[in-house]
Amino acid sequence: MATITSLVDTTTNTNQGKPGDTVQINGTAMGTTTRVNFGAATVTPTGVTATQVTFVVPSTAPCSGQVAVSVSSNTGATSNALPFFVIAAPTTTALSVSCLPAATGGAATLFGTNFLTGTQVGVGTVGNVAVNPTQTNQVTFTAPANPGQVADVSTQAVTITTAGGTSASGTTLVDYYLTPAITTVAPATGTAGDDVTITGTSFVGVDTVTFTDSAAATATAVFTPISGTQVVATVPGGLATGAGTITVHTCGGTSNAVAFTIT
Repeated sequence: MATITSLVDTTTNTNQGKPGDTVQINGTAMGTTTRVNFGAATVTPTGVTATQVTFVVPSTAPCSGQVAVSVSSNTGATSNALPFFVIAAPTTTALSVSCLPAATGGAATLFGTNFLTGTQVGVGTVGNVAVNPTQTNQVTFTAPANPGQVADVSTQAVTITTAGGTSASGTTLVDYYLTPAITTVAPATGTAGDDVTITGTSFVGVDTVTFTDSAAATATAVFTPISGTQVVATVPGGLATGAGTITVHTCGGTSNAVAFTIT
């Protein structure tokens, strides 16, 4: 009768794995094996020798937990059983940030379940980041920059890969924003209460328009987004007269400073 001495998942090199993994059963007198007993499931071997049987963990395996594995011969004789641990697949539920600058990327914390065996976080087409989670429900990583981005906003799926597989794509998303740039302001001079039309690029999601005066004091302006290339801002009060600047800020960062004179 066959005797099993060890089980090795060829992906993890342990007796742990996930559905779809190939497992080697090592032992003796296994040449007549016709089936592998994986818990309550019966699996046809993919390879049989006197000392080794291979099989693929079935899709019917439990989501996680311990399963008894044995082999049976063509006469019905069944070997001893050894434990195999099915590793739960990871899931993602949220990200600590909703957007990042395309020019730099940035720090983020991914939340979800079954992270402990995680090896990398994937950020869509931007790239992968190596991780070593110490908590089962979250991991902090630095998302890479997206220097090849063309669109003002690029939405990327964030996933995590563990010994249990890769989490579903599309569950957790992050938006990359290009840095805004100002090309013109009109008029180029004004006093408190005047409206100024600011034209440029990547004005999607503008959250702040800042006026800086001749004394380097700053004030945020009330503004109205017109389009992805134009914002109308009202010159704020309390600023010193003279040469100053205007900047625009989005999740992509702060624009160039363009001259504006407070009169």
